[in-house]
Amino acid sequence: MLQKQLEYIRSITDFKPQVALILGSGLGALADEIDIVKTIDYKDIPGFPISTAPSHKGRFVFGFIGKAKVVIMQGRVHLYEGYTPKEVVSPIFLMRKLGAEVLFLTNASGGINKDFSIGDFMIIDDHISSFIPSALIGKNDDSIGTRFPDMSDVYNSNLCKLIEDTAKENNIDVKKGVYIQLRGPAFETKAEIRMCKTLGADAVGMSTAIEAQAGNYCGFKVCGISCITNLACGISDRPITSEEVNETANRVAGSFKKLVIKSIERIANG
Repeated sequence: MLQKQLEYIRSITDFKPQVALILGSGLGALADEIDIVKTIDYKDIPGFPISTAPSHKGRFVFGFIGKAKVVIMQGRVHLYEGYTPKEVVSPIFLMRKLGAEVLFLTNASGGINKDFSIGDFMIIDDHISSFIPSALIGKNDDSIGTRFPDMSDVYNSNLCKLIEDTAKENNIDVKKGVYIQLRGPAFETKAEIRMCKTLGADAVGMSTAIEAQAGNYCGFKVCGISCITNLACGISDRPITSEEVNETANRVAGSFKKLVIKSIERIANG
């Protein structure tokens, strides 16, 4: 199926991206603001999973951010939508086959670290994926990656430093921390957040770690930024709602977009 998907996209465009960017909640509009070369709806790609999450448009956008050639996922797919782990990461493998070398992940997450505030940005420097099924289980495809991939530097340390330096240059405050992915779609309980905190997680969400694992496996250099859109259950006494998540994401979208765009421009410049 991966080959069929690749052939379909190549029948429409021969654009070869340098950077693959996945846009999380509140960042979708960024894809509409770049120098667009071509767009392809997920629904038109053979066997491709369709994004059903609210505000996720569900299409690839090919174009330029500055001089950087990018392919953008304007909407991702999640385990909680009912997709299998392999379906969730199939776009990662496809973007790698298209030629992209850097995988840039973004998301909205709940803050566990009590030093974090709503609206903060966190450079992801590690993750915990132990509570979700791995997309790498099953017969290995050696043409994509090795059977037992090393995960000691999932979030490329050089790219993390580049994002941190970019933030400083643009007067954008950033934190660094560990992200934990749980399956969702229910927000976590107080006990689950206490568990996550004990394990060393600084932020929690329902995506990203499975993508980063797959990206590292297939040869991407991976980096990621979380927007802390709410405080996790028990960290704050307020009930958590998707409306609060979207409200915060939209409020800080300008700074988030600037950080992502400037970082990608620096990546392209070497």
